[in-house]
Amino acid sequence: MELTGAEIFTRCLKEEGVELIFGYPGGAVLHIYDALYQQEDVSHILVRHEQGAVHAAEGYAKSTGKTGVVLVTSGPGATNAVTGIADAYMDSVPLVVFTGQVPSHLIGNDAFQEVDTVGITRPCVKHNFLVKDVKDLADTIKKAFYIASTGRPGPVVVDIPKDITANRTEFKYPRSVKMRSYNPTLKGHPRQIKKALDLILSAERPMIYTGGGVISSGAAKPLTDFTRMLGAPITNTLMGLGSYPANDKQFLGMLGMHGTYEANMSMHHCDVLIAIGARFDDRVTGNIEKFCPTARIVHIDIDPASISKNVKVDVPIVGDVANVLKAMIKDMKDSNAKLDAKALKAWWTQVEEWRNEDCMRYDKDSGLIKPQFVVECLHKLTKGNAFVTSDVGQHQMFADQYYGFNK
Repeated sequence: MELTGAEIFTRCLKEEGVELIFGYPGGAVLHIYDALYQQEDVSHILVRHEQGAVHAAEGYAKSTGKTGVVLVTSGPGATNAVTGIADAYMDSVPLVVFTGQVPSHLIGNDAFQEVDTVGITRPCVKHNFLVKDVKDLADTIKKAFYIASTGRPGPVVVDIPKDITANRTEFKYPRSVKMRSYNPTLKGHPRQIKKALDLILSAERPMIYTGGGVISSGAAKPLTDFTRMLGAPITNTLMGLGSYPANDKQFLGMLGMHGTYEANMSMHHCDVLIAIGARFDDRVTGNIEKFCPTARIVHIDIDPASISKNVKVDVPIVGDVANVLKAMIKDMKDSNAKLDAKALKAWWTQVEEWRNEDCMRYDKDSGLIKPQFVVECLHKLTKGNAFVTSDVGQHQMFADQYYGFNK
């Protein structure tokens, strides 16, 4: 039995286990909306602006661990979505964004509401597709979900001309996908892991620096186990908050421009830096020439393009963070290897001196309700068991600094 492209679209979403799609209708995607109306497996959330659809899908993806899905129309629908797509790209959020396009025979003719969606989004997506034949639609959607959710996650755009959604073909959804040009490395190379451990265990002033890759990988437990086995201080980026318990004595708070004194001083003075799922963002490094001047660096990341991109590292390990950390833990247990206890104690004495500066203190007796106090109260009332969202700005920094994310 042949189905329309629009019907194939909805069947593909069902096959991928999609629960929600965030979108805003328009002429180029009306066939898809008709098909969505005719089924009950996928719910549609109507937004008031396409940028809001992408941000909503980002929130869904971050809070569930699933891939967020967006549907917008051609032209202004697609261009309105670009800000959200760029945000998801920067934050490595898995999204599949479906954009309507003018009919295939009108592409390149400056047709009504035509824009080069593939060209416009190319700099801010993990990958994008233009579907040219209805027979390719199911395969393309399968590839889009695979690319978005594996390796370093990110947004994938699928541009679908209106005639493709009306044309018919047999529906067959692929069980798996193989792409010669895309094969993420999941396991770290054993020789690199050994080299990294040798360097780490030679440290007198070790420091662990982690980012959002730990959360994307679901690696909070192995990170916690590794950190406690090593006994070293640890700091998170903004994207990495919650990957290590904020109330643990080894945690020094967030680092960087809005970070704590103790985290930044420990970074600056460490002799071995272990970077895990982090990208050496400018808000962390500041002047790169002065960043961690005495440190040799181990960098673990699933994205080879992120390694030595901003800061040259000594021991790179390409692989999924959870897999690499588990391998390192096993090797440490097998060898019963530990840091030098005397050097580590001296290092912690220095770190505690910096921590005693109490850089996040504020006047609690002024008679005014301070934002810091409000955030601390929110943590107390929610017992830390909440999804916390903010806009961008000073209030966001108060949330990062004072909420105390333990998970």
